[in-house]
Parts: sequence; C-alpha cells; structure tokens
Amino acid sequence: MFETYLVQPIYNIFIALVGVVPHGDTGLAIIALTIIMRLVLYPVFTASIRTQMGMTAMQGDIELIKEKHKGDKEALAREQIGLFKKHKVNPLAGFGALFIQLAVIIALYYALFQEGFPEINTALLYSFVSVPAAVSTSFFGILNLLTPHHIFLALLVGASQYWAIYLTISRTPIVQKDPDKAAVARMQQNMMLYFMPAVMAVTSYYFAAAVGLYFIASNLFSVAQEWIIRNQYKKQQAQ
Repeated sequence: MFETYLVQPIYNIFIALVGVVPHGDTGLAIIALTIIMRLVLYPVFTASIRTQMGMTAMQGDIELIKEKHKGDKEALAREQIGLFKKHKVNPLAGFGALFIQLAVIIALYYALFQEGFPEINTALLYSFVSVPAAVSTSFFGILNLLTPHHIFLALLVGASQYWAIYLTISRTPIVQKDPDKAAVARMQQNMMLYFMPAVMAVTSYYFAAAVGLYFIASNLFSVAQEWIIRNQYKKQQAQ
C-alpha cells in the first residue's frame, strides 16, 4: 500500500520532471518536485500555521476562562470550543501536517534511493510516463547529488532550517505567567532554534546531496508560505 499510494506516484512525478527539465538535471527535478508536493499539501500546512497563530491569539482568553470556570470542566470545555471556532483553531491540524510531511519524506527517499537511481525502474512507471532521454545527477554540473559529505550544502540546510524555525517561534511568544514554566518554555524554544538546524545540517552532510537539496527547497517554501499566511491573517484580524 505504501509503495502503491505514495512511493510510486512520487517516483513517476519525479521521472516525468527529469524528462522535461533542461539536460535531465536531477537537482532541478527535485526542486520542482518539492514545490509541487508543497503546493498539493498547502492547505494542510496552512491549517497548521493558522491553528498555531490562533492558539497564540487566544492564550489570554484561555487564562481568563480557566479562572472563571475553575472546577467546572464542562463549562470550561464549552467556552474553549467557542474560542476554537472564533479563532478557527483545529487542534489536530499540527499532527496532520507532521504526519503527512514525514510520509512524503520517507516516500521520496524510497523513490530516489531504493530504486537504483539513476537507473530507471520501468516496472514502477505508469504507462503514460516515458523514460527520460537524458539523466544528469550533477546539479548544474557542480554538485553530485548522489554523493554525501558536502559541507557547504549542509551549512545551507542548517541556515534555511534556522530561518524557518525562527519564523515559527516568533509567532508563538511565551505567555506563561509562572516564571519556572516560562523558563522551561524558553529552553524548549532555544533547543528547537539551535538543535534542530544542527541536526539537519549533520544529517544532510552524511546523506546524499539530493537529500540536502530537498531540505533547502522545502525550508525556503516554508518561509514563503509563512510570510503569505501571516499577511493574510493580519488582514483578516484587521477586518
């Protein structure tokens, strides 16, 4: 099922893209595939970002109703549901976005590295997808996408991941009144901001360059999506 519904479609889209990009450049195909996948999943990630922004906006109201309905769980739940509707918050949106993103990354890895690429597995191709006339695993003739240990690429992955996480953290300020809880929250944010980019950079260094290129394209798309949704949200709040 995983191969039929995730690996095979992604593999076919990727091979079709290799067939149409200049010189069969695999790097350009990976970037194009990343953009296509993120556009398809745009509503899911948009719902996740809007939920996070809504949760931040309603934190003050949540604290008020907790004080108002202390000891009355039913009344508290009713008012919380009302706040969720008012701020268009879907508590499950974040989990959905994370699950789908992980599934896509795993499927993409299988499609690119478990099928013997640059050899084309014709058994996986749909009837309307042709084998590319040319396949180049050298991105613009500079970067070999099938080899690891590219330090500059790893640094770019870390920097783009930092940028994406920084934007996420900047829209989720710490509102804890308890100093100890606020300190823990700040520590968690700092771990996200510095630890995750470092992990992604190291991972990209030890994996084939194609993985790093995918991460960079995905991170830059996330930054652009964040900017668009923030502006849309601000306009909606101002109305």
